[in-house]
Amino acid sequence: MKSTRNKQYINGVWVDAADKQQLPLINPATEEVIASISLGNDKDAVLAIDAAHAAFKTWSKTTPYYRAEILKKAADYLRQNLDAIAHEMVLESGKPLLEARGEWTVAANLLEWYAEEGKRAYGKVIPTNRVDKRSSVIWQPMGVIGVITAWNFPAYNPARAWAAALAAGCTVVAKPSENTPLSAYHLVDALINGGMPSGVLNLLIAEAAPVGDAMLNDPRLKKISFTGSTRVGKILMDGASRTNTKLSLELGGNAPVIIFDDVDVDAIAKAASIARFRNNGQVCIAPQRFYVHKNIYDQFANLVSKYVSQLKVGNGFEDGVNVGPLITSKQRDSVFELLEKTKAENAEILTGGHRPEGMDKGYFMQPAVVTNLDQTSSLAKNEIFGPVLPLFAFDDLSDALAKANDTEYGLAAYAFTNHLKTAIQVSEGLEFGIVGINEWAPHGTELPFGGWKQSGQGHESGSEGLFEYMEKKLISIGGL
Repeated sequence: MKSTRNKQYINGVWVDAADKQQLPLINPATEEVIASISLGNDKDAVLAIDAAHAAFKTWSKTTPYYRAEILKKAADYLRQNLDAIAHEMVLESGKPLLEARGEWTVAANLLEWYAEEGKRAYGKVIPTNRVDKRSSVIWQPMGVIGVITAWNFPAYNPARAWAAALAAGCTVVAKPSENTPLSAYHLVDALINGGMPSGVLNLLIAEAAPVGDAMLNDPRLKKISFTGSTRVGKILMDGASRTNTKLSLELGGNAPVIIFDDVDVDAIAKAASIARFRNNGQVCIAPQRFYVHKNIYDQFANLVSKYVSQLKVGNGFEDGVNVGPLITSKQRDSVFELLEKTKAENAEILTGGHRPEGMDKGYFMQPAVVTNLDQTSSLAKNEIFGPVLPLFAFDDLSDALAKANDTEYGLAAYAFTNHLKTAIQVSEGLEFGIVGINEWAPHGTELPFGGWKQSGQGHESGSEGLFEYMEKKLISIGGL
């Protein structure tokens, strides 16, 4: 069921962009044009906000049970068409087919989970200090929500925000990445199939700046949920003062991995070679800075280099491919430039770091392992967002925590140890919103997802994700 969409979806109708502009959609594995996409701007954003504002008056009055049926039908639609929509995700993003299938499965789970969680937006009654007074707290939908999401997870990123906002009773103006619009089209098709009324969700394929400005300038839009870079997040924070727009920001990361010397070194090295290069390292919570105890540093470096060198790079449709292309030539070149910079800092590349042989087309890079690094290294300070695994040594727990926390980011962190005391101390000492101990996936549909420091504000997923799109109201009745 190949998507034939290439337009904007506004007020229940697929329409051309206001200025009739088109954007070529490139397959990052072949550099071929696979579609011509209608490219909108601020004019389209205003039309979408108009539609969402009008629809909110009725959608917000529906019951969570009514909204749940739509979301659950949409989830079923995604599961029934999993093979076809995963195929298109590979075309537009380059990720391996197995990863695309997994992502769409999670997207369906998010729709279903929030369908049920919307029924549990409980309030409370508060005992007061007066016999003639009754006070209670209720939650109500916030209003029109702008959702701007990134290309690295073109189904998961929108699904977790759209599902929560819609379940809460909000209407949505969505701007997915123009690099991966096909997945967004399929999400909209799923919701239409579920019975979503016109105007409740509106889709804009457009560049972020004009749409973001239109959202920030319109007081009818109550909140923006943004997934992307810290740089753009700061621009949104500055602009939000215009109309006091609320924000949820899921921004950059630079996740440390602390590996103590009491672990199975071979097992951790093998697992790390897979975890680090999921989605080609283009993951905000990707394990990035590997801090390895000095007693096992050389052993780990040799083992992880061996396993990384065995990863298969190629088109996501090929059997056994572990690593696909980066999303654009610009993204690939930025990673190569970072590697060149770190080589000038006397770093040593143990494996990879070059264009794979025989791959003249596509934005590919052979996964790299880099050593001889310290805290001043470019690979310590920057979010890489590509297939590079940097190795650092540490002396003891105190040294590991100091180095791991030495970053402006605070999204995710990881630690591996078989000692309970060490696990507790490191988990409590890491200055990050998400900490995984002895696991590479410290996240889930039912779990809160959010960062500290310059990695964002607010939370997605879990019950916390629902309440991000609701306003708390105190109702106090006196004279009783």
